[in-house]
Amino acid sequence: MKSSLKPWLLAVPLALYGVAAQADGHSAVGELPPETAAAYEGVDDGQPIGKSAYRDWTPRSQAPWTIGYASSYAGNTWRAEGLKRLTEELLPAYKEAGIVDDIIVTQSDLNDARQIQQMRQLVDQGVDAIIVCCSNPVALNKAVEYAYSKGVVVFSYSGYLTSDKALNASSNYTLGGYEIAKAMIEELGGKGNFLLVSGIAGAASSESFDTGAKRALEEFPEANLVGQVWGNWTDQVAQTEVQKFLATNPAKIDGIIAQGSQETGVLKAVLQSGREVMPISLAGSAGAACYLKQNPGWISHAFQIWPPGDEMELGFNSVIRTLQNQGPIVQSILRGVYRVPAEEYVAALPDDCSVDSTEYIQPGIDVWFPDEVAATYFLRPSPPLEWKTQ
Repeated sequence: MKSSLKPWLLAVPLALYGVAAQADGHSAVGELPPETAAAYEGVDDGQPIGKSAYRDWTPRSQAPWTIGYASSYAGNTWRAEGLKRLTEELLPAYKEAGIVDDIIVTQSDLNDARQIQQMRQLVDQGVDAIIVCCSNPVALNKAVEYAYSKGVVVFSYSGYLTSDKALNASSNYTLGGYEIAKAMIEELGGKGNFLLVSGIAGAASSESFDTGAKRALEEFPEANLVGQVWGNWTDQVAQTEVQKFLATNPAKIDGIIAQGSQETGVLKAVLQSGREVMPISLAGSAGAACYLKQNPGWISHAFQIWPPGDEMELGFNSVIRTLQNQGPIVQSILRGVYRVPAEEYVAALPDDCSVDSTEYIQPGIDVWFPDEVAATYFLRPSPPLEWKTQ
């Protein structure tokens, strides 16, 4: 589901915080245009932002290329939506253009050792690039090095890997966590008790979000983090964990800061608890957005931070550009997040929408990562689908 968000929102930066990524010997951010570099403000200390190892790299074979997707988890609707975009939209389009011939998908079910084995097998099977998502930032590094030694690039979307031979593409999740938490606290007058609902423990994007959210909480002396649970970015898991927390912690909760793709489960837990529904951060789940449409004034805003199909396409787009020798400048391609007024956020939802919906409100790739923005991250940019005609 595409929202009615205006493309110009991309050009309106949020209030940034902290110290910008330093353009020193360990950073390539200073080589980016100022408006692109702004997305790196307050970046996670662990996020690699040095010079890309693929500036003058060519893959081990010519197009059409085979892409491996070494998925770490398939247990939530966010991952399903990303996989749908990959196999039902991107593969047919790039196959028709003669750029990609196949995509091979593996699943490791949050088992690092299995994912490493699958990545090595994909390399040995002859893939030209491997996409991973939302993984532990260091666990896969040996597999990345193996792939690089065989002429295969590994690209992490919606998270990062710390190897200097990996490439990464996503939102700045630390900034997202900070902005989402800050907006929630300010909505409640700068004080109150807050519950943090995280994603998967140890996953880079989850940890980055939490780092940003906790930084925001530290700025408000009367804002208290009274609990943290992990929902695995899965509505059913988040609903269970929040239910357990609310049942065993009778103190008032004034607001819930939730990582995206699980806020519908969080909402259902609160509804079933019998408590008054407090503000819950919104970041794309159509079910929770429907509750907002049915209850105007519940919260004044939402955020776009990780729309699942658009995040997958951002990563895939970057992979193809790298295979085309467009020369990524920096190890991590980061884009900013943005805040959306509530009225605008729910505008695309039908009047008969359901809080049980598993769909997502997504801005669309022409807003999330348009060609003119993508070009600023590469030395020799060209729209990837037009590459064959160059």
